[in-house]
Amino acid sequence: MTEDTHLESALDALRIYKGKTIAVGLSGGVDSSVALTLLSKAGANVIGISMKIYNPDAGTVPPGIDACYGPGEAEDFALCERICTALGVPYHVIDCTEQYETTILNYFKAEYMQGRTPNPCVRCNVEMKFGFMLQEAQRQNITFDYFATGHYVRIEPRNGILHLRKGIDANKDQSYFLYRLAPETLAGLVFPLGMYTKQHVKALARELGLPTADKPESQDFVGGNYGILFDETKPGDMVDEQGNVLGKHKGIIHYTIGQRRGVGVSSTGEPYYVLAIKPEKNQVVLSNNSRLFSGGLAGSHAVVHDPKLAHTPFRAWVKIRQAHKPAPATVTISADTATVIFDEPQRAIAPGQSAVFYDEAGFLLGGCIIEQGLPLAEENS
Repeated sequence: MTEDTHLESALDALRIYKGKTIAVGLSGGVDSSVALTLLSKAGANVIGISMKIYNPDAGTVPPGIDACYGPGEAEDFALCERICTALGVPYHVIDCTEQYETTILNYFKAEYMQGRTPNPCVRCNVEMKFGFMLQEAQRQNITFDYFATGHYVRIEPRNGILHLRKGIDANKDQSYFLYRLAPETLAGLVFPLGMYTKQHVKALARELGLPTADKPESQDFVGGNYGILFDETKPGDMVDEQGNVLGKHKGIIHYTIGQRRGVGVSSTGEPYYVLAIKPEKNQVVLSNNSRLFSGGLAGSHAVVHDPKLAHTPFRAWVKIRQAHKPAPATVTISADTATVIFDEPQRAIAPGQSAVFYDEAGFLLGGCIIEQGLPLAEENS
């Protein structure tokens, strides 16, 4: 599809939903508000719904930080209601604070205390936004045929099975965060923005006269200020691979595999990077950059969306974090575990993050939670 900011072409693509009732997840940002407005103007019966998750008693985010989890949600809800009122459509805020604390915040804190680097967005999307929130909405007699969001991703068939496919805007593609959504779930979802770039969406927002058109992007989760979620952090030793003490750390929650900035230990030779975290000893292990490369990874909680892929090794392009350039690899699934062997070593594979599998055309094949990096081939010889 060509980059055409003309509103009518965007509406034409969504008129297949005319007369359908579609709940649209609203965050107060430009993407979800454009998705809502396009679907409404294309003839769908839309309902705006937002997920209330912020509980200051569970960790207070300082004012001024525009994050997914934070006090700014009240202002976002007011903006969402304003947009829905202008369109003449209903708007509901679904209180998910208790479930969010149990499912996301407690998980996030427990993972960090174990020296891992969790991805709360992956878990939140499956278990909260596309899970508990929709169940709670239906329990409140909010009924709908489809659920839509402003994610930059597409739904298309592959080998007769519905798959997510990367959005055409490589800089905004969000399929990585949604890799655990099953084909049967995709059948009830709508992603109106997957065929557009962010620039196009902002142009549509201006053409639609939306107050979110020039709203700044929100920061993920708590704006990177993870310490607010912890009552206290315990300082400990930074050591080399032989256990020699090199300095002190301020708490293991502040570090992740591959980190250099903020390490605070000087070196007369190569700079130090975080190689490993040992929660049982409250230690952060430092080494040089060359030691950060792994030949593969072992993963748990593996999913593949085509059953054929569960029975034989398959080739894939694998992302080990959202900002990672996909790397070619061979993936083997066994029950709910995955073994990934890369063609070329990959840097800073972090336990707790997700490894997500794609084919060459950008179809999402599945993924897993990273448990550990695997040694380079020469280390096994």
